[in-house]
Amino acid sequence: MEPRDHPLRTQRKGRGALTNPDVRFEACSRAAVDDGWGSLDEPLPALATTVDVDHARRVLARNDSPDVPFDRSINPYRGCEHGCVYCFARPSHAYYGLSPGQDFETRLLRKADAGARLEAELRRPGYRPAPVTLGANTDPYQPIEKRYRVTREILEVLAAYRHPSASSPRARWSSATWTCSRTWRPGAARPSWSASPASTPPSSARWSRARHRRRGASSWWSGSRPRASRSACWSPP
Repeated sequence: MEPRDHPLRTQRKGRGALTNPDVRFEACSRAAVDDGWGSLDEPLPALATTVDVDHARRVLARNDSPDVPFDRSINPYRGCEHGCVYCFARPSHAYYGLSPGQDFETRLLRKADAGARLEAELRRPGYRPAPVTLGANTDPYQPIEKRYRVTREILEVLAAYRHPSASSPRARWSSATWTCSRTWRPGAARPSWSASPASTPPSSARWSRARHRRRGASSWWSGSRPRASRSACWSPP
């Protein structure tokens, strides 16, 4: 039997991915080998989540794809602690030398000084505002947002400039964090320049356990229908 197929060397409790495959861009690969002392029979310890700083040169990411309905986006975090096994963003972790498997949900990156750097980009001569999408790749309201508040910092800048934006929490946990973030500016009128559609977990407990291993079964959550307007004004504070 191949070492990689050994059940105790692949499965980690509390994580969505069962394996941590090698990065596809690396020239070398690694595999566990039995040293004759029964090391492969020992269960692996649980993986802890680590968060490093992402020193990207810009906060706004641009694209000119005809298949994407927006031309700019902001990803406050890289990787996602939700660990959904079907997440389309997993392969993108390989660009940072990290595995799309368990690394994707345990070795996360956060944008440093996102608010100040975003404001500098909005103030650049020649900048023309257009709706910006938060979390186009990974969830902007994943659990670490409660501690680092990068998404909240970005929203504060966008609100100060009345810049049109949209975000999409992808899970019930995220929806709860998103609901709290809607009250970050007490007493202010509901903005018409922000859209926040929310995805919903499945109603089937069995299907939910299979696809959302970290969250397990969850009741069906119904979010409010998004209200958005692209005709909102934009001006410096």
